[in-house]
Amino acid sequence: MRSGNPALKADTFLDAGSGNLVRGGAGTMTLNGTVNKTALLLVLTLVGALFTWSRSAAGIAAGNPAAVMPWVWGGALGGFVVAMATIFKKTWSPFTAPIYALLEGLFLGAASAMFESRYPGIVIQAVGLTFGTLAALLLAYRSGLVKATENFKLGVVAATGGIALLYLANIGMRLFGFQGMGFIHESSTIGILFSVGVVIVAALNLVLDFDFIEQGVERGAPKYMEWYGAFGLLVTLVWLYLEILRLLGKTRR
Repeated sequence: MRSGNPALKADTFLDAGSGNLVRGGAGTMTLNGTVNKTALLLVLTLVGALFTWSRSAAGIAAGNPAAVMPWVWGGALGGFVVAMATIFKKTWSPFTAPIYALLEGLFLGAASAMFESRYPGIVIQAVGLTFGTLAALLLAYRSGLVKATENFKLGVVAATGGIALLYLANIGMRLFGFQGMGFIHESSTIGILFSVGVVIVAALNLVLDFDFIEQGVERGAPKYMEWYGAFGLLVTLVWLYLEILRLLGKTRR
C-alpha cells in the first residue's frame, strides 16, 4: 500500500500490529468510526480558524495585521511538531490529532483572512472547491470509476515527492539570498499552470488516502488507527485547501 501522504506510509498498519487482530472486532478500526473522527477534526479545525479569523479581521481593519502573527506561527510550527509526533507515535493519535486540528485551524484562519482582505469572496470559493473535490473523488472512488492501482499510486507518490522537493529547494534558495523559483508564487501563465498541477496532485492524494483507510479497516487495524486515518486525511485536505487558495489568488491577480 502506498500513499503520497507522508502521514500514511506503506507500513503504517503493519507497524500497528494489525495482523494480530481479528477483523471486525470491538477493538478494531471501522470505516464509520474513521468518518466520525474526521468530521470531529474538521469541526476543531473550524473552531481554531474562526478564532484567528476574527482576530485577523480586527487587526486588518485597525491597520495592524501583524498583531495576529504570533497565532499564525504558533499554529504553523506547533501543528508541524504535533504532526511529526503523531506520525512517529501513532498510539498518541487520539490525543495529538485533535491538537493538530486546532493548531492548523489557527494557521488557516489567519491565512484565509489575509487572502479575503485582498480578494473578497475567495475563501468561500476555496472552501467550496475543497469539499466539492473531496465529495467528487469519494464518489468516484466508491463507484469504482477511480481505482488506486499500483501504477496510479506510484505516479501520485512520485509527483508529490517532486513538488515537495521543489518547495524545499525554493525555501533553501530564499534563505541563502537567491530569488528562488518565481513561478511558484507568480501569477504568470506558468505560475498558474504550476498551481493547477499541484492542486490536481493534492486532490489525487485523497484517492490514495481513501484506499489506505479502507485497507486498514480490512486488515483489522487497532481502534486508535481511526484517529490516525482521520489525521492523515486532514493533512491532505489542509494541503489541498491551501493550494486552491493560492491558485485562486493567482487567477485574481
